[in-house]
Amino acid sequence: MSAETRLASLKQFLAHVHERLKLDFGFALWDSSRVPADYPRDGLAIAFADEGAIAGLIRRPNMDTLLNLWVSARIDIKNGTVFDLVERRPKVRMRQIRKQLDWKQLAGVGLKFLFVSRGGPWPLEAIPAHKPATGDAAENKENIKFHYDVSNKFYDTFLDPERGYTCGYFHDWNEDQATAQKSKFDYICRKLRLKPGEILLDIGCGWAGLLCHAVQNYGATGHGVTLSEDQFAWAQDKIKRLGLADRITIELRDYATLEGKARFDKISSVEMFEHIGLAAHPKYFQTIHRLLKPDGLYLHQSSVRLAKRDHKTFLKKRPEVVALTQYMFPGVEFDHIGMQLANFERFGFEVHDVEDWREHGARNCRLWHDALYENQDAAIKEAGLVTTRLFLSWMAGCSIAFARNTAAVYQTLASKRRRGPSGLPPTRDDLYR
Repeated sequence: MSAETRLASLKQFLAHVHERLKLDFGFALWDSSRVPADYPRDGLAIAFADEGAIAGLIRRPNMDTLLNLWVSARIDIKNGTVFDLVERRPKVRMRQIRKQLDWKQLAGVGLKFLFVSRGGPWPLEAIPAHKPATGDAAENKENIKFHYDVSNKFYDTFLDPERGYTCGYFHDWNEDQATAQKSKFDYICRKLRLKPGEILLDIGCGWAGLLCHAVQNYGATGHGVTLSEDQFAWAQDKIKRLGLADRITIELRDYATLEGKARFDKISSVEMFEHIGLAAHPKYFQTIHRLLKPDGLYLHQSSVRLAKRDHKTFLKKRPEVVALTQYMFPGVEFDHIGMQLANFERFGFEVHDVEDWREHGARNCRLWHDALYENQDAAIKEAGLVTTRLFLSWMAGCSIAFARNTAAVYQTLASKRRRGPSGLPPTRDDLYR
């Protein structure tokens, strides 16, 4: 069968899909044609770069295939982004979509492409399958290196100047990244009731944005740990540049290897917790409990999945969660807020405050996505096409998940459980001054 015959069959089926589902976007094919044939060149369209992309999708219509084709730009979105495509998606349920399509016609197209070479490249196939983190220090370091040691300059293409790489806090949804990140740093310090002279430990300190803010604005002394060599080197230079070397120390080490007991007045962990894996939760909470002073406070911020009807069901992950952990964050596992709160109590903490940041997460990931999309030429030059498009996909996916309320971000404040007064103010008024 000729390539022209296969292409004509595909065009006929895509035209059928477009008409039946009343799509508000078109399709762009490798011969420079459009479906519908008169669809404008500047209109939003799903683009297929070669017939091997169609063959690959037909043989293995799953998340792995789609991501491989996406990151290699063999499937693309012309004149728009994933957000535009989602906005214009058919406003009917999948069950209704299935009923409206001619499945005999689809089968006919499938048979024509079934034995066509899927071509290449398939860049993600070299990445090992996901396995949950065990808590081993060497394994943790390798997992962190995979994501965070891509390139400091690459991260500059979408982060704010302080490189706040966790969910920001928006007082107004129109605020920019830099404002939201600074607000987050300040809000954390206020929740911790940080005072001059206190020692703050930041676990997974990243590029030291929170530590620098705490020291400069609250008179604290800061200590941070990270497993990312790129972050460590950049943060060290920043601390020296700001003249804070006598007040902030950072170590390139695993959090669990920190020595001593009751060393820190306050401890923060901002979206590092997800990296340790469910099996390491006991060790994690025991470590925090050991390091925190009796009257200290612990601020915990993390992304979570939603709880299911039972734990066994919760442990079954949807394809998009598996893809996220395999291709972006090896070793990562998400708990749910109920599991998190149970562990706080199980390991000797009292929970004082739980705040939902889900909508902040949606806005934050959207801003990262838009910045990277705008600067993608520089990002590709620094880290390559595959990495850049992989980051774009997870930013968009997470923003949409938060917006749809299928994932969340929570910030929790806790202390060591003790008898008598907690020492906290009777209201939250001081947090919103």
